[in-house]
Amino acid sequence: MTAVRVRDVVRTGVVLTAAAVVLWLERRHRARASVEPPAVHGTRNLVMAGIAAVTVHLVEAPVVVPLARLATRRGWGLTARMTGRRSALARTLVTIVLLDYTLYLWHIIVHRVPWLWRFHLVHHVDLDLDATTGLRFHAGELAASVPWRAAQVVVIGATPGALALWQSLTVAAVLFHHSNTRLSDRTERWLSWVLATPRMHAIHHSVDPVQLQSNFSSGLGLWDRLHGTLRVDAAASDVIIGMPDHQDPQDVTLGRVLALPFRPAPLSAGSHAGGA
Repeated sequence: MTAVRVRDVVRTGVVLTAAAVVLWLERRHRARASVEPPAVHGTRNLVMAGIAAVTVHLVEAPVVVPLARLATRRGWGLTARMTGRRSALARTLVTIVLLDYTLYLWHIIVHRVPWLWRFHLVHHVDLDLDATTGLRFHAGELAASVPWRAAQVVVIGATPGALALWQSLTVAAVLFHHSNTRLSDRTERWLSWVLATPRMHAIHHSVDPVQLQSNFSSGLGLWDRLHGTLRVDAAASDVIIGMPDHQDPQDVTLGRVLALPFRPAPLSAGSHAGGA
């Protein structure tokens, strides 16, 4: 079996294992009652996830993956000097940490830049927050992220293997912290020092505009602590999910959310994107 094939098997295993664990947690330790029928909500999000996957395959992968190969051959990036067998693991770990940190920065950017927020708003108008929400992103947002992802690869010096591993770990982390899971206060408190947790991300998806501008971490939870964007002032079960102007289920149907970034009328919810 080739190294690329092994890498693909590992990536698939990581994602499927995470999905199985998250689905079990959501069934056994549910934090919030559903607003929409689960079948309707889940189907809509999975359709959007399919569109997103096609977008990544057609727009992002043809740019980022060859760029990672080129950066590795040319010795570009902050981690390029970490060569040799002994340093390979260290380089991969450093690369994953730096990719995760710059993803945290990108998350803040899509909340602050109005035209990016219009696309990211599609993710936030979901009335139920669960694992499927973590896969629900507008294709326009993913396409807009390609230059940032390319810059991450070049500046950090991400190898194709490290990039692939980070992508798999990120999907696993996103499924977890978007999940409708209630963990004990003690577990949340300790785990939040390491990972973004369901409570942290439920607060980030709150209708409260102050809570919305917090908890931007996607993988490691320490970035919010380091930058003062951490909020843990509500239990996951107490948060009202969504955006204030989009609480009607008829306003978040598949057609409406796909068209949402292109609506000519100003979106008052988007005003939160420029907040502190």
